[in-house]
Amino acid sequence: MTSVRELKVQVFADGADKASMIELYREPYIKGFTTNPTLMRKAGITDYERFALDILQHIPDRPISFEVFADDEIEMERQARKIAHWAANVYVKIPVANTRRQPMYALIRRLSADGIQVNATAVLALDQVEHIAQALKGGAPSYISVFAGRVADTGRDPVPLMKSALTLMAPEPNCQLVWASPRELLNIFQADEIGCHIITVTSDVLKKISLVGKDLHEFSLETVRMFHDDAARSGYTLEATPAVVYSL
Repeated sequence: MTSVRELKVQVFADGADKASMIELYREPYIKGFTTNPTLMRKAGITDYERFALDILQHIPDRPISFEVFADDEIEMERQARKIAHWAANVYVKIPVANTRRQPMYALIRRLSADGIQVNATAVLALDQVEHIAQALKGGAPSYISVFAGRVADTGRDPVPLMKSALTLMAPEPNCQLVWASPRELLNIFQADEIGCHIITVTSDVLKKISLVGKDLHEFSLETVRMFHDDAARSGYTLEATPAVVYSL
């Protein structure tokens, strides 16, 4: 693999910075976008709906996910139906459960059955994937976002879990698996290798795209130069000391 354009996995940009999103929209290899309340807060967004409607003016024809932020199922549903009507390319992110550990499978089923494109999010366990896949069966096009990066943060290899998730989801062609919260560029190629449909990637990771296929000897030399240049800029010195003679 020498180019990100050879990938079969769809790369979605994950973030809430307007300028960055518009810039990435110009890149053909970016096939969609995702965001969430945490990313929006980090970006300084204070008016959720205004931000979303503005972004949709700039990104009218690629999938983009916006998340509900209520913790009550009834209010989640109200928000989900409102968000879904913003544009045809919108997917509504519904967390697998609320903060009281109450699963949102029934809500996901209702929304999907009514033609709303759902992105079931904050998923980390296979039993959650199984329940969500059943809830989405026969419904609108949908995503299941498994936070593989967070799985890796626990010391577990996420690849076997993601492979199993693909198997569980295989009977439902309208449902695509999202490798969410990747930690490094390598995750894109891991997702591609196992046949994962989508991977969400933050701007920090996307900045490393230019390194794909880079000659390792050249990369080694650049690293040596970086260490040398930084030491020089810092003005580091070591005073000469008298030679020490050791006797046996």
